[in-house]
Amino acid sequence: MNRTNQSIKKRRQDKILELISLYEVETQEELADRLCREGFRITQATVSRDIRELKLSKISIGKGRQKYAAFAQDDTHLGDKYIRVLKEGYVSMAPAQNLLVMKTVSGMAMAVAAAVDALKMEEIVGCIAGDNTIMMAMQSEEAAAAVMDKISRMIEH
Repeated sequence: MNRTNQSIKKRRQDKILELISLYEVETQEELADRLCREGFRITQATVSRDIRELKLSKISIGKGRQKYAAFAQDDTHLGDKYIRVLKEGYVSMAPAQNLLVMKTVSGMAMAVAAAVDALKMEEIVGCIAGDNTIMMAMQSEEAAAAVMDKISRMIEH
């Protein structure tokens, strides 16, 4: 990426952080619309990538609504934050050989997958998230069972 593109990306990501601090931005589409109104030419894929890179999470704002939020990168209580995101978004999970398929609250899969990734469970090879489903890959069925057990214990406590 050249210097100009990096500068545009930095300005855009700074604007995203500003927008989510000023408004209750609930969807990627709403964020993209607000960025367009601020003069940024942007695609849905770029918004999605920026959300992931900025490690934005969705938090509850009551009455079944959620908004994007940025968390300070302070390592002291990150584990608790990730477990809280996991608990708030988790609906169910089921094994499928060396895979785990986790269902989440609608719109929370990316945040929950980011939390799972941040927990750095060595058994997990990788996660893919959609809107309300996460696919986690492990190297074996035994590893998938171990991860399922770990996640179940985190959610119960």
